[in-house]
Amino acid sequence: MTEPVSSIRNLGPAYEESLAAVGITDAQALRDIGADAAYAKLLEAGQRPHFIGYYVLVMALQGRPWNDCKGAEKDKLRLRFDALKAAHFNSDLSGLEATLDQIGVGLRR
Repeated sequence: MTEPVSSIRNLGPAYEESLAAVGITDAQALRDIGADAAYAKLLEAGQRPHFIGYYVLVMALQGRPWNDCKGAEKDKLRLRFDALKAAHFNSDLSGLEATLDQIGVGLRR
């Protein structure tokens, strides 16, 4: 039996749904791929980048409270986030995806 993504502390149904839309359908698959690769998939699918969403994912996979990230560690995560965003986020796709989603035919469907 597989564990749902939402069984991981701090990751709820919305995160679970977003990850399922990019093919990450259970907790073990998320652990196997890791935070950076999973977040890259979300960005490539048109999800808008959000630093807190990224570091919540990192902390969740470490089994830590989402707000445990502070100081130099948070600064390093910000650099990783910025690199992921630069490499994997296409703002044109995101805008298109938002429009398609409004009419019910977006990639998330």
